[in-house]
Amino acid sequence: MNLNGLSGVIDYGVIGLLGMLSVLVVAIGLERLLFFRRLDLRSVPDRHSLELALSRKLFVIASVASNAPYLGLLGTVLGIMLTFYKMSQGPAVDPGQIMMGLALALKATAAGLVVALVAVVLYNTLLRRATVLTLEWQIGRAAGDAA
Repeated sequence: MNLNGLSGVIDYGVIGLLGMLSVLVVAIGLERLLFFRRLDLRSVPDRHSLELALSRKLFVIASVASNAPYLGLLGTVLGIMLTFYKMSQGPAVDPGQIMMGLALALKATAAGLVVALVAVVLYNTLLRRATVLTLEWQIGRAAGDAA
């Protein structure tokens, strides 16, 4: 495989994976928000069942949030390694080519950070909503017991 092909593999592999993870995170987040909206708290028998239902799939969002920067960093490291390898192959080093190679390598880190930021915000939003629903369920139970 030539180096230009390898560069494409790094770009499309790492950034493509980050893109797929971001779509997955948004899809799960939307599904969870819709689930939270249509959940009838009166039909939940106990707190454990409620917590289990509310926290389902949140670990995926948390995992993407914590690992997306590392995937981006991996793409950057591979891109920088490729740039250094290209530098070692020629007798003359063009500074413009080096800077372009390094700048393109850094786009993987940027992509990883964007995916992580979206996932963290979504995770925190869903976790807060789950906490609120749990408290509303407890208040409803306490009011029902008092009546």
